[in-house]
This record gives sequence, C-alpha cells and structure tokens, in this order.
Amino acid sequence: MEREIRETEKAIDREMTGLDNPLLSIPGMGPVYTAGIIAEIGNIRNFPDDDSLAKFAGLTRRRHQSGEFEGEDQPLTRTGNAYLRYYLCEAANSVRMRDANYSEYYRRKYHEATRHHHKRAVVLTARKLVRLVFALLRDNRPYIRPEREATAS
Repeated sequence: MEREIRETEKAIDREMTGLDNPLLSIPGMGPVYTAGIIAEIGNIRNFPDDDSLAKFAGLTRRRHQSGEFEGEDQPLTRTGNAYLRYYLCEAANSVRMRDANYSEYYRRKYHEATRHHHKRAVVLTARKLVRLVFALLRDNRPYIRPEREATAS
C-alpha cells in the first residue's frame, strides 16, 4: 500500500511539473496538496474574491444569534466542496508547522477557543490560507515571506 502511495505521489509530481504552480512556493505545501486545491478550484477567475472561494470550500460560519444574543459556538456551513475543504485544512496544518506567521496565528486561535481547540484553530488557519491561495493564483506569483519573518529565520 505504501509503495502505491509513493507511486501515486510521484505521478502527481510529474503532472504538476508542467504547470506554472505558485502554490508550491508556500512552505509546507507539496505537489499533492497543491494539485488537489488547483483541481477542485478550477479557474480562479470564477471567484470574484477570497470570500466567495471560502464559501465555495465551505469554510464560512453560520451566525448563531437571536436579538442581542450572539452565540460563541458557530459551526461551519459545510455546504461547499468537501474535497477542497479537506485539502485546505490539511495544507493549513502543514503550513502552520513550517511558516512562523501561520504558526503564530494558529497558536493564537488555539488559545482563544473554549472547545475543539485544534479543529477550530486549523479551520481558521485554513480560512487565512484561502486568502493567500486566492491572491497567488489570481496574480500568478510566488509566495514571498513577510519581512519580519524572513529576518527572524
């Protein structure tokens, strides 16, 4: 089984080498995650902004309110593309381990949560990653680390 997984990953890597893929410049995003994200998104021009891409992925939250009451626990809509949501959440978890900016964001969201710390933090980090993915694919440019992070490394 592991041999077949390695062969599949190699085949995906071969297919992705022919494409201009700016997502590979993000630390932690390999050919499998980027191939899945690009395949599920299709043409980035179909989305006017990153909010619509996040909604398509099902990474938006339902408002839980009544009058002046605003509920703290707001579940995901999960009405979008489940495969894209999976790839974005897995990629966000991988990126947060290799990029200090995303690691700090994850840590902050992890400590803000009252329940489901890791799941909530990963989903919010994935939502942040959607903004980056949208910008990189829209402009077809590679990821450049922010200055404050580049000097700290």
